[in-house]
Amino acid sequence: MLGSKIATTLAGTQSVRHSSGKLKELGIRIKSVNNIKKITKTMNMISAAKYAKAAKQLPAIRGFREAGAGAVTALNQDAPATEGQHVIFVCSSDRGLCGALHTNMARAAKEIREEKGDNCKYIVIGEKCRISLRSMGELDHVIASVADVGRTDPTFADCAAIAQVALENEWSSGTILYNFHKSAMTQEIEGVPVASVAGLEAAPGITKYDSVDADVIQNFSEFALAASLYGCLKENYASEQAARMISMDGATKNAGEMIDKMTLQFNRLRQAVITTELCEIIAGMSAL
Repeated sequence: MLGSKIATTLAGTQSVRHSSGKLKELGIRIKSVNNIKKITKTMNMISAAKYAKAAKQLPAIRGFREAGAGAVTALNQDAPATEGQHVIFVCSSDRGLCGALHTNMARAAKEIREEKGDNCKYIVIGEKCRISLRSMGELDHVIASVADVGRTDPTFADCAAIAQVALENEWSSGTILYNFHKSAMTQEIEGVPVASVAGLEAAPGITKYDSVDADVIQNFSEFALAASLYGCLKENYASEQAARMISMDGATKNAGEMIDKMTLQFNRLRQAVITTELCEIIAGMSAL
């Protein structure tokens, strides 16, 4: 009889120790998720401030994109596709935590490249899409990539440098893929046509203009490409901030729900430990 009481007491002691270990582990997890919630909430506030600033600039910035792309569209209106290599400018950044924004952009670029065949290459702006394209096995089709993008608001000087890098490669026609900002909740991938010096020289509409020499075409192609890139990258920047704001808001809400569930589990486990200890004390006093 005494042996059975000792065995019951030892079993209860082991149960309490095991529950206490779970209690400590659960408390550490609650603290960790709470720290993550603070980080995501802070990132949400920062992205909201950046998005508000970028959204105010969009009406004026869109004029750059429309001016650069409008000239290329007018010169190639009602004409077959330009022969030569086609280049896809993939707009992304070096920063993540904005949902599937960069992954969707890489998938859209891959679909266009597969439609146009092997005579189509990428110029990737930002490391996130370059990593996505590498995971898709598309890295061999990348002829140039630009890093250190998206950490700050893009400027026209940055876009002019990217245009200079692009014009150093051989291509005739191109498309800039970017995320068009419809609202804070919706971003759509759209394309803007661009052309190199060779592409503008081969455009059917260029014959309508007199006194257009090589220097004029080169200067216009550089400015049109830089202006189109500037408009697209600025709009893509606003879309990225909106996507990050929504993503961090969702992450903050999910962290709060996790904390509530784990807190409820923590309280139940703590009550179970206290009840077990009280039963052991009562059983011990009864045995004495």
